[in-house]
Amino acid sequence: MSKTFDRYASFIFFIVGMAFMIESGRISHSAYGSNVGPNVFPFLLGLILGLLSIKLFIETMKYQNERKEKEALDYKKFLIILVAAILYALLLEPLGYIISTFLFLLVGFQTIEKGGWVKTVLISASFSFGVYYLFAEVLKGTLPGLPAWFSS
Repeated sequence: MSKTFDRYASFIFFIVGMAFMIESGRISHSAYGSNVGPNVFPFLLGLILGLLSIKLFIETMKYQNERKEKEALDYKKFLIILVAAILYALLLEPLGYIISTFLFLLVGFQTIEKGGWVKTVLISASFSFGVYYLFAEVLKGTLPGLPAWFSS
């Protein structure tokens, strides 16, 4: 991207992140059956977005010169990831968090970089199980686990 575009994008992302943080304060602080309220993730996502936008702004200050070359857009990869994200949202409840997240990450990693199946499977599985364990067990939140037909 260009230096100017990155600066404007970092400013817009910072505003969006701060809006997420401010508006998350209006969401209920607790949820039935969960120690983690629905306001936690929007606040954390807004904080992460704000911090990353600050990092992007700082990185644009380090650009030596404006890049003029245009990169070709890869519509095929975009469509694969878009379809995978839609399927992920649709299959989250029926398949559960662990399986649907594992499959989404597997497809996403292989779309971005072909090959390296062992590494892709290990990272996808460890992320899926790790986040589920952290959220469901440590934080006592609720996520759809495994489908009923899987545990029988």
